[in-house]
Amino acid sequence: MIQFADEAFIEVHAGKGGNGCIAFRREKYIPMGGPSGGDGGKGGDVIFCVRRNLRTLAHLRYHPIFKARNGGDGSGNNMFGRDGEDVVIPVPPGTIIKDAESGEVIREFTTEADEEQFVFLKGGKGGWGNVHFKSSTNQAPRYAHAGKLGEERKLLVELSIMADIGLVGFPNAGKSSLLDFFTAARPKIAPYPFTTKIPNLGVLHVDTDNDIIIADIPGIIEGAADGAGLGIRFLKHISRTAGLIFMIDCSDDNYASAYDTLCKELSSYSEDLLEKPRIILLNKIDVEGAEERAEEIKAAILKESPAAVVLPVSVMMRKGMDKARDVIIKLVTDMNHTHVPGRNHAKSSTSKELPLANSYGENIQDGKSDFLKTRSVDDSMEVQYPGQ
Repeated sequence: MIQFADEAFIEVHAGKGGNGCIAFRREKYIPMGGPSGGDGGKGGDVIFCVRRNLRTLAHLRYHPIFKARNGGDGSGNNMFGRDGEDVVIPVPPGTIIKDAESGEVIREFTTEADEEQFVFLKGGKGGWGNVHFKSSTNQAPRYAHAGKLGEERKLLVELSIMADIGLVGFPNAGKSSLLDFFTAARPKIAPYPFTTKIPNLGVLHVDTDNDIIIADIPGIIEGAADGAGLGIRFLKHISRTAGLIFMIDCSDDNYASAYDTLCKELSSYSEDLLEKPRIILLNKIDVEGAEERAEEIKAAILKESPAAVVLPVSVMMRKGMDKARDVIIKLVTDMNHTHVPGRNHAKSSTSKELPLANSYGENIQDGKSDFLKTRSVDDSMEVQYPGQ
C-alpha cells in the first residue's frame, strides 16, 4: 500500500543550455573554408502535469530532486547540439505549488483535467557557435557563446483533495460507514476511535451523467485546533468542497455538545468552513435511547438555525439513508451554479503564476523565425564587430 502524503518539499533544476562551438571547415579543394561551429542545444524545461490516477504526493517525498537534461554542445559542420529532455513531474488534481521560502502560491491545479501541463522553469538557451560571427573583415572568428544556466528553485507542494462533500465528525461517529454505504470505497471500519488515519474518497453515483465525490477525513476531537489527536491538518482537504456533512453519534455521552464543539474546532481552522452549506446527520438511532437523543439534538439545532437540514439516521440499520441521499444530491445540485470545483466555496482562491513561465517561447506574430529565442546572446561578453 502506498503511504499517503499531502505535502512535500522538492528541488527543481532546469537544464543548462549547450555551449556554442568554435570550428572551421576542413574540406578538399576548399582552402579557405571558413567557420562552421554550430549552436548549443536548449536546456530541458521543468513541467508539472496533472494525473487523475494519483491521490497522494508520496512519490515526491521519496524523489525530492528533479533535474532536466542539459542541452548538447554544438559541433563542427554547423551541427547544432541536441535539446535537453524536459523533466515532467506528475501531480494529482488539487495540488498547490508554493515557493518554499516565501510561501507565495505559484500555481493551483484546481480542475480534474487530465494531462493539464504547466511549464514552470524554462531551460537555459544554447550558445551561439562561431559561424554567427563571420564577416568580410573577420573571416575566421575564434569566438562562441557559452550556454545559459538553467534556474533552480525550492518548492513546497501541497495537496488539497478535490471533493464535492466533506464528512466532519468525532472519531467513531460513522463517517467511514456512511462512505462505505453510499460509494464503492471500502475504508477500514472498526468499533474503536481513529480507525481512519488518512483521507478517503468515494464516488456517489447519481445518474449516467453526474457523480458526487465524498471525502472522509480522520475524526476531530475537542482541542484539535491546539494539536490534540490527529489535529486539524486534514481539514484542508475539505476546504474546497461545496458543502459539509456533520456526523453526530447519538449513542455517545457527549451527544448534546458534539455539534457545537465541531463548529468551534472548524472555526479555529477557518471561518470559511462554517459558511459552507451543511447537512447534519444524527447517527446510531438504532441504539437504545439514541432516537430520543436525536430528537433532542434536532430541536436544539433548529431552534438556533430554523433552516438547517437535520436528519436522524442509522447507517448500520439503513434507516433514513434514502432521504439522506436525496438531500446530499439536492445540496450539490443547488450549488452547481455557484461552486467552482476545486475552490473554496466561501472564498474563492486565486492562483499566481511566475512571469518566468512566459518569459520566452511565445508565438511570433510577424512571421519571423523563433530560432534565436533558443540561443544565448551574452551582452556582457566581448562581441567582434566588422573591421575589429
